[in-house]
Amino acid sequence: MKFKPLHDRVLVRRLESDTRTKGGIIIPDTAKEKPQEGEVIAVGAGARDESGKLVPLDVKAGDRILFGKWSGTEVKIDGEDFLIMKESDILGIIEGVAEPSRKAA
Repeated sequence: MKFKPLHDRVLVRRLESDTRTKGGIIIPDTAKEKPQEGEVIAVGAGARDESGKLVPLDVKAGDRILFGKWSGTEVKIDGEDFLIMKESDILGIIEGVAEPSRKAA
């Protein structure tokens, strides 16, 4: 199934966080916080300004982003968990990092 967000909304897949601390201690699933980092999967066409002109989004599919702890709405598409959020919920784009790790469980 294909999914296309509307207007200034973005479809995001959470990225998995580390399961160990720098000291080597393994963090159990019950103690982990949900990651605040994700990969943009799809974006809407953009929002309209006061004059009705379409303003494109600053993020694009494939971008690695940071977002707020309580941002977005969790949805399940084809059995996979995603977040749908407005572009304004995105704190920034992470540049110059290796390929994103697999999705969070």
